[in-house]
Amino acid sequence: MNDRLRSLIERLARERRLSAAEYVELIEGRDDEAAALLAAHAVRVRKAVYGNRVFIRGLLEISNYCKNDCYYCGLRRGNRNCARYRLTPDEIFACARRGYDLGFRTFVLQSGEDAALTDALLCDLVSRLKAEFPDCAVTLSLGERSDESYRALKDAGADRYLLRHETADPAHYAQLHPREMSFDNRMRCLRTLRALGYQVGCGFMVGSPGQTARQLAADLQFVERFQPEMCGIGPFLPQHDTPFGDRPAGSAALTCYLLSILRLICPGLLLPATTALGTAAPDGRERGILAGANVVMPNLSPPAAREKYTLYDGKIHTGAEDAAHKTELERRIRAIGYKIVTDRGDPRDVTETE
Repeated sequence: MNDRLRSLIERLARERRLSAAEYVELIEGRDDEAAALLAAHAVRVRKAVYGNRVFIRGLLEISNYCKNDCYYCGLRRGNRNCARYRLTPDEIFACARRGYDLGFRTFVLQSGEDAALTDALLCDLVSRLKAEFPDCAVTLSLGERSDESYRALKDAGADRYLLRHETADPAHYAQLHPREMSFDNRMRCLRTLRALGYQVGCGFMVGSPGQTARQLAADLQFVERFQPEMCGIGPFLPQHDTPFGDRPAGSAALTCYLLSILRLICPGLLLPATTALGTAAPDGRERGILAGANVVMPNLSPPAAREKYTLYDGKIHTGAEDAAHKTELERRIRAIGYKIVTDRGDPRDVTETE
């Protein structure tokens, strides 16, 4: 690592921002020494805000129907080989009750953009979850919806909404999505969620087709400006039934490098070590935590549903639907010096530690 790169890392740790050109330098200059220094700063900052706690979220993949035809996603409507399903409310509540008994205090309801998931159905589901589990947070990850829908879901009790922006570069967005999908609409949705008072999560793929260091720098600057409560990133992983099925996967090492940068940009960020990262590398989730992440999201969905939620090839299916799986996850986290806690895991204002 040269002196220039070291200087950029030290300045980012102090000032929490760099110029676009400086982020490009930081990304293009990545080596093992730079990654180690970034991770050391990220861990210091994360421990100052959250200690050695790792928050656990129970993921419920409630439907794999999707109206969109994104070029990278196995749930795309054009994928005739995807075995479609929807969980019933009874199935969802059975999974949530099992998760609650295991210590989960956040449930993440995720799906494709499924027209059958109406506001009436979802609002009833959210309000029932909040009534039965009043000490839990409900997070939604259901894609782009109308302002009225987001408002109704918030009024029903939803606490958080995850909507990955995928890329902050409009031209790159157009490379990844069909013409009927709009970068401007994705940004509008994120702004609406923020205005409605959700804890908002954005996120992007690392190594997606056509991606450059300049575009990653745009993602980092978007996070600087938007200041989300959560940010989910993971390596691009191809799915064989998509137009990008033959493209190379993104890098787990670069993903961890960017996790460290994100932690320094937003010290209070809820930053998951994602399933995609765990798929890309056997120890990916541990590496993510050691780079500055503080959230893991094991899967509470029924095993048959997990196998059909084919976002990408090779997705790890081990969940936490029983005590043995959760115990093994806790053991792996303890082995690297951290502990999973029974907690909603709300974001903290960094001014609390300054």
